[in-house]
Order: sequence, then C-alpha cells, then structure tokens
Amino acid sequence: MTATIHAHKSFENSLLDRILQSERFKIYQDAFRLTTGLPLRLVSADADHWKLDDNTVNGSPFCEALNLGGNACPACCETNRRLMHEAAVHGPSTCNCFAGLCATAVPVKLGASVVGFLKTGQVFTKVPSEAQFTAMLGSLGRKTLSESSISQLKSAYLNTRAVEPQRYDSMITLLQTFAEQLSKQAESLAIIDEGSEPVAIVRARKFIHANVDQPLPLGQVARAAGLSESHFCRLFKESIGLTLTDYVNRCRIDWAKRELLRPEVRISEIAFLVGYQSLSQFNRSFARIAKVSPTQYRRQRLELAAS
Repeated sequence: MTATIHAHKSFENSLLDRILQSERFKIYQDAFRLTTGLPLRLVSADADHWKLDDNTVNGSPFCEALNLGGNACPACCETNRRLMHEAAVHGPSTCNCFAGLCATAVPVKLGASVVGFLKTGQVFTKVPSEAQFTAMLGSLGRKTLSESSISQLKSAYLNTRAVEPQRYDSMITLLQTFAEQLSKQAESLAIIDEGSEPVAIVRARKFIHANVDQPLPLGQVARAAGLSESHFCRLFKESIGLTLTDYVNRCRIDWAKRELLRPEVRISEIAFLVGYQSLSQFNRSFARIAKVSPTQYRRQRLELAAS
C-alpha cells in the first residue's frame, strides 16, 4: 500500500476508532444488547474485517462452538463478505449463513463514504429442529467430527435463540436509526488523534465529504476551511499527505467502487454520479488509484461475490 493510500485509509480507521470510544456508542451498544438480547458490533468497512467477531456479548452458542473448533471459518467469512457487500451497495442488509442463522449489517457513513458497519444477528427466525441440525451437519463434514464434538454442536445449535421475523425487523429499524446518528456524529468528531489535526483541515474534510459529487475548486474548499488558498494548500498537504486534488479523487473513487458493485448501472452514469465531468477523466483517475480499469474492477468484484 502506498503512502498516499495509507493516509486516506488511516483517516477512516481513526474516525471509526473515535466513534467506538465515544460515550454515545457505548451507551447504545449496552442498551441494545440488554433490550434485544442480540449482539452488536461496529466493524471497519475494510474488506480485511469480513471475518466474524468472536467473544460477542449475546452471541450464538453455536457460532461460538464453531469458532472454537475452527470448523466453519470459510463459511462464516463468506457469509460476512456477502453481507457487507450487499450492505455497502444497497444499505441495511440481512442474509442467512450455511447453518440457517441470520445476520444483519447496517452501514455507517461519512458523506458518501462507508466507514463501518453495525452488525447483529446470529439468531434463527424460527425454532431450529433436529432434522435441520442433521442437514446442516452434512455441510460441515460429519466424518471429520468426533461424537463428542457433534453432541456439543447439536446442543449449541438447538439452544441458539430464535426471534420471529417481525420482531427482528423492528430491532433492525432501531439499528438504522442509530447508524444515522453515528453518521451525523462522525461529522462532528476530530478526525485523527484529538488535537493533532488543525480545525481548519477538519472543516475542509467535512466540506469535501458533504460535496464530493460537486466541483470542488481550491478557492471554495479553502474558504470553507477559513484559510487563504496558499496557506490551505500547504497545511492540507502537511496534515493529510495528499494534495487536495488527490484527496478528492480518492474519495470519489472509493464511492465509485461501491457503485460498480451494482451491475445494472452503467459506468458512465457512475462517473458523473461521483463528481467527474467526463468518462475519460474518471477512467484515468480510477486506473491510477485502483491499478485496474473500472470494467476490470467490476468484473473481478462481481466474480468474487458470486464465488
């Protein structure tokens, strides 16, 4: 990863860390867990974090047993990869894993950029049966498991909580409201370490993310930051490690990557949606930052999603 890409990613990761440490998130997380009996995690939008979290309060005993035994890591990773793919493109999404449990991801955004996901689930929508367990056991590979392991998994499976669909949907509505609050909170947080980034640059970032689909000339962004153009250019490069043009392009390409996961949308439409004035300009910027063309990126990601 180049230094410029690292600078952009560190912005989003540090913002997520600030949200995780906020009193608002901790209070809501505890209240949601206590009221619904469901787990709740806030995880990074980075693809490296698709794996299921362990040690989750209120988590399924069956999921915990699988994680301890290492029996279903690929299947769990695939479920989370598919879930977060859908949530990034379509908004709050729910899917079922190979064992029949449902999981939900709700995106938390900064402007057009997804910085993380609220995740919950690990429950059934109806009480599981022994017949369902037997069918599920076949996908795990019964011959690779000892009788004691099968007995442990069966007990955990049949004791995993079931929540009726209508009630579960109501719980997800609560999550959507909270995700919207966190998105607003993100706009008001200091971005990297508290006090380490000038207030003017924080204002500039907020302005950029709120208007990333619009033309962002230097003079306009500098005025939003409350600085002269020359002072802004110097301070922005020192703080971010990128020029204004490079930073705006990376924000737009990050947005475009999510839009490209929607196969029904033409690439030319995406180019104009994310703020480019021409398709050729978009193609050049995308290839320079992503190292592949938009068409290649779309094909690779959709093939991965279908695998």
